[in-house]
Amino acid sequence: MSVASSTDPDLILLIISSPSGAGKTTLTHRLLQEFPELRFSVSHTTRKPRANEVDGQDYHFVSEASFRQVLDEDGFAEWAEVHGNLYGTSVSEIERARNNDKAGLLFDVDYQGARQIKEKFPHAVGVFILPPSMEELRRRLEGRGSDDAASRKRRFDKAREEIEHYPFFDYMIVNDDLQQALAQLRGIVLAEGCRQWRSAPKAEALLKR
Repeated sequence: MSVASSTDPDLILLIISSPSGAGKTTLTHRLLQEFPELRFSVSHTTRKPRANEVDGQDYHFVSEASFRQVLDEDGFAEWAEVHGNLYGTSVSEIERARNNDKAGLLFDVDYQGARQIKEKFPHAVGVFILPPSMEELRRRLEGRGSDDAASRKRRFDKAREEIEHYPFFDYMIVNDDLQQALAQLRGIVLAEGCRQWRSAPKAEALLKR
């Protein structure tokens, strides 16, 4: 594959976003299992690793000075400061996917990160995962044993703000049934792989024979 800029769109850049609790992480993991030709984009962060987090797999854990150096060099496709820590998706993730002969790169970011990525790479495809209802979203968040009550409330309150940005995305999937939602997400990947500009070289090669 040859993709490093918005003018070279062979690589599928798939952005998956959702409010917390809508099932984005589960769908992302399942999609990567089904499509080994996709690579997950590992973000950079200045926060300290949590228990069981692996550097280079969960995040690239870096110092603030290192992060800001990449930022000064315009090396992030998107970035943000969250609770005093810096998070960002390096443009070099796209190079890694290309150099490893991957067909696509999957970004797990919020709507703000999605907007930044689209500004740099207009051909990127945005998918927004919706919960079936706010009541179901609340139930899912309350079922998380890793969050305290204050964190769950904060995530639920923020969900409405995130859902308001749905018109920005190219596709929406309502995750009321995991297998159906996964089938829809799979269909998006397959359809994007058949885009005219991605298949054009094959057609042109046939015309030369």
